[in-house]
Amino acid sequence: MVHHPISACKKIPNLAQIFLLGFYEEREFALYVSSISNELKLPVRYLKEDKPHGSAGGLYYFRDIIMEDCPSHIFLLNCDVCCSFPLPSMLDAHKRYGGMGTMLVIKVSAESANQFGELVSDPTTNELLHYTEKPETFVSDLINCGVYVFTPDIFTAIHDVYINQEGRANLRRVSNFETFQSATRTIPVDFVRLDQDILSPLAGKKQLYTYETTDFWEQIKTPGMSLKCSELYLAQFRYTSLDLLASGDGKKKATIVGDVYIHPSAKVHPSAKLGPNVSISANVRVGAGVRLSSCIILDDVEIKENAFVTNSIIGWKSSLGRWSHVQADGNYDSKLGTTILGEAVTVEDEVVVFNCIVLPNKTLNVRVQEEIIL
Repeated sequence: MVHHPISACKKIPNLAQIFLLGFYEEREFALYVSSISNELKLPVRYLKEDKPHGSAGGLYYFRDIIMEDCPSHIFLLNCDVCCSFPLPSMLDAHKRYGGMGTMLVIKVSAESANQFGELVSDPTTNELLHYTEKPETFVSDLINCGVYVFTPDIFTAIHDVYINQEGRANLRRVSNFETFQSATRTIPVDFVRLDQDILSPLAGKKQLYTYETTDFWEQIKTPGMSLKCSELYLAQFRYTSLDLLASGDGKKKATIVGDVYIHPSAKVHPSAKLGPNVSISANVRVGAGVRLSSCIILDDVEIKENAFVTNSIIGWKSSLGRWSHVQADGNYDSKLGTTILGEAVTVEDEVVVFNCIVLPNKTLNVRVQEEIIL
């Protein structure tokens, strides 16, 4: 989820720095930040928020660090978004518009639009005219993709929101101390949301613009959506990174159907059949007669002879026994529509696992179905 947007940033001309903002402990990202920096030959740095500041407030909290290189523009990407990230063309459009910010947008079905931020833009100038987050009534089939480019003026806009919120908080303190207390418990004065506090108030003021994509776009709201997004990225590789896709006919290499990625360190038996939509990570071992489709196999997994995996995510260091079946019905939106095995899960020979979530370090020796195994 993090790698794809970071990789897309490499296409931005004159890119100075990439920052990851989040709540995870820094040690959890240390190895990844080091490896991705070396791989892309770009400086990547992880910044941990001390507390929730909101989608705009987090940016403002680290403003001094972000502005160290005096950037002319700042991209803001949400990592729960899957798309082609057309960042250079977005930047070109943003410069033509001459506004403070440009947001990536896409048309979706009218039935699904209210799950996202809906907006209205000028069909000629692409100016953002109206924005509302997850409205109860239909506004538009054009939605916010969660990808933005701003000039440094965004920090002034966020600062203005801070000042207004502090003023209102002080007013509440004078008028009613109890009201002020309850209000500040729900939304602190230093908490600024990009959508409600920045996009909505500035719409129609010739400061924000839209750039529409006709490529794929999804938001990763459930673990199962990772499989759908993996499928979209693998399909994109046909046009952008064909060398990353595996090939084989079942003779010297495994039979490959559709789009499949195999890490160079993985070992796959020539009699195995993989695809479509299969991603195999580092040091995976796939035995004879194994059948894999619509799955993500993470590092150091062993899949023994004649095992079958579909609509599943197999966690690090897990082991699947001979003739085992790990599968799900493939409903990406359902809680148990994808089978997920945590780290170091062992599925013994001939065991069937269907529509389950299995936490780490478990051993399964009987059939399980529609369960969350703690």
